Amino acid sequence: MARVVVSVTIDAPRPQVWAGVRDIASHVDWMADAVAIRFTSARHDGVGTTFDCDTKIGPLRLTDKMEVTEWIDESAMGIRHVGVVTGTGRFTLAKTDLGHTRFTWDEALTFPWWMGGAAGGSVGKLVLRQVWKRNLRRLKQVIESGLRG
Repeated sequence: MARVVVSVTIDAPRPQVWAGVRDIASHVDWMADAVAIRFTSARHDGVGTTFDCDTKIGPLRLTDKMEVTEWIDESAMGIRHVGVVTGTGRFTLAKTDLGHTRFTWDEALTFPWWMGGAAGGSVGKLVLRQVWKRNLRRLKQVIESGLRG
């Protein structure tokens, strides 16, 4: 299992950051690896929401099937990956001393044998950490520019 944890401090209060991430369809705006999101459930937010996310990292393309397993307004969103890559993910939002928001993205993923299994997960972990760090910089920019715009 490959575990990746990345964080960023966003110069915005938690309600503003939550407003930017609660809309799952908009994740393609700040996640470079998310090409498209298609909901497979009637609901588009909250526990029980399911969706397919077309993902592309370099030459690798796959459809990541996901289900929202946790939804705490302004605090956390949990995901279960049930497609080719399996595992769990969680976004958490924490207020900092200065009233900003610490946004943390924590994933534990298992890669199939044809993606190298555990060895592929070790390499994937390094790649995903860099991609997701860049994604969080984009999220920070989107949210902070929205406050000024």
